[in-house]
Amino acid sequence: MLENKQQQYAELTQQVQAIVAGEHDMVANMANISAILYWALEKVNWAGFYVVKDGQLVLGPFHGQPACIRIPIGKGVCGTAVSEDAVQLIADVHQFSGHIACDAASNSEIVLPIRQNNQVIAVLDIDSPEIARFDLEDKAGLSGIVKILEASLAQTDEAKSKAI
Repeated sequence: MLENKQQQYAELTQQVQAIVAGEHDMVANMANISAILYWALEKVNWAGFYVVKDGQLVLGPFHGQPACIRIPIGKGVCGTAVSEDAVQLIADVHQFSGHIACDAASNSEIVLPIRQNNQVIAVLDIDSPEIARFDLEDKAGLSGIVKILEASLAQTDEAKSKAI
């Protein structure tokens, strides 16, 4: 790992900005962001996205072991992030009431809502086999990366409205 998390997230943010620049396809950007995070972050066993579809979360682009395909909104850490529209920073998933264990090796998790037009449309989900792997620095750094994705989605909306 780099000297500190702030430095690491500053570099990851630059990398994500460069890779999504000019690309507005949500799936393509999610695929690249999940790859960047999975390979760059230490002690992570899953990094990816769930997308809100038909009132539930559906598995999107990810890196790691096969995962749960559908998660009800309000259930598990990911569904709670959507229903509460808030980051979930869970030190020990086994202490989280209603945790959905897609990978038995996961012990801690961070989930960040992704918004478009003031609505949660997806979540970024990262798991670790370590208890208390994620902290407020991770939350801040990953929130910056989510903002880049949200900005690329907003540009897609602008392009669509100009085409009408």
